[in-house]
Amino acid sequence: MLKPSLRIAVPFLCFSLSLAQSTAPRTEVSARAQALHNSAIVIDTHADTPQRFLDRGFDIGNTDPNDKGQISLDKARAGNLGAEFFSIWVDPETTDAEHYDRRAMDLIDSVHEQAARHPDRMMMAYTAADIERAHPEKKLAALMGIEGGHAIQNDLHLLRDFYRLGVRYMTLSWSNTNHWADSSGDIDDPKVQHHNGLTDFGKQVVLEMNRLGMMVDISHVADKTFFDTIQVTKAPVIASHSSARALTNAPRNMTDDMLKAMGKNNGVVMVNFFSGFIDENYRKAEEAQSKEREAAVKAYLAQQKAAGKDVQYVDAERIQEEWLARIPPPPLKSLIDHIDHIAKVAGVDHVGLGSDFDGVSGALPEGIRSAADLPKITQALLDRGYSDGDIRKILGGNLLRVLRDVERVSREMQSSGK
Repeated sequence: MLKPSLRIAVPFLCFSLSLAQSTAPRTEVSARAQALHNSAIVIDTHADTPQRFLDRGFDIGNTDPNDKGQISLDKARAGNLGAEFFSIWVDPETTDAEHYDRRAMDLIDSVHEQAARHPDRMMMAYTAADIERAHPEKKLAALMGIEGGHAIQNDLHLLRDFYRLGVRYMTLSWSNTNHWADSSGDIDDPKVQHHNGLTDFGKQVVLEMNRLGMMVDISHVADKTFFDTIQVTKAPVIASHSSARALTNAPRNMTDDMLKAMGKNNGVVMVNFFSGFIDENYRKAEEAQSKEREAAVKAYLAQQKAAGKDVQYVDAERIQEEWLARIPPPPLKSLIDHIDHIAKVAGVDHVGLGSDFDGVSGALPEGIRSAADLPKITQALLDRGYSDGDIRKILGGNLLRVLRDVERVSREMQSSGK
């Protein structure tokens, strides 16, 4: 399901759109690449699967070969996915503001229920040590991240409650500017009241996240919000699903100055797999159809609501898929180019994987259709000359380092009473 977060603000352009996905053969994975991939703790920091759990009754143990979802236990095992951060995303367009917390709680509960249903193959994880413990047991470590600070409803008590329930990162804003953090999604909208970055309360949120041991996520935030966060935080930060703006000019992507700042912060940028964030031609084609596509989605949701149905954005996934299928997918090279660029600008210690699986309506590069295809990234990095050690860092080692650092800062702040 392509969330509205993927809207890209550029002038409307006309393109010739061709139908269906490319039939080009998928990348072959060598025995060496597969062995290297299997030896790594592979961590992905963003999947929107909880909406499928809650709104569609999807079971992560589903073995249906016709299921178009990108995350399941079988797909995770095939791709040696060791840990997944499931996104707790509250859609502000279909959820009343006073019910943001309830929607978030329901999504959190859906993840816990999946882990309880499959204890032999999946476990809730809360620390870096938990992720490492799950790996030899061949269990998927399930963690959670809140996507959008509006979910805490301006209440630090609620932030703490979310941490107690297992949330281990929060994206300060989603595509909507909230009461304390500006978003890249509406920064140019004159009708939205902005704050010139973080408000004083927003800075309190960042420091409380540091104290709790919750990673601060700057994906989606406006550029000024990003730099305010870097100045305030006492711990490394993450971008849970962002790519490089120098290669693909989407406001959601990070500039080279931001990438360099992430390196100095000792944080990590987890590359988003969405085709519109990793390929400039796709971005332009996606924007060219955006007005008509979004109008079709809104009309469908309005129709469902008028019929008395409880509407969530996941209900429009089929419409999104039909429109995006008209755009040829970019090659896998586009995704690897972003990993490569961030590794060169921020440093190889500061890049990882943040797929946005189950949140992009199938709009992925060639060869990547689900978590089962993750070994192809390892093969592509080997082909570019990356060492085994650096590949393990990219696949998950860098995120583990940041999580351990965040845990250490939390212990230090709590022991000092700050």
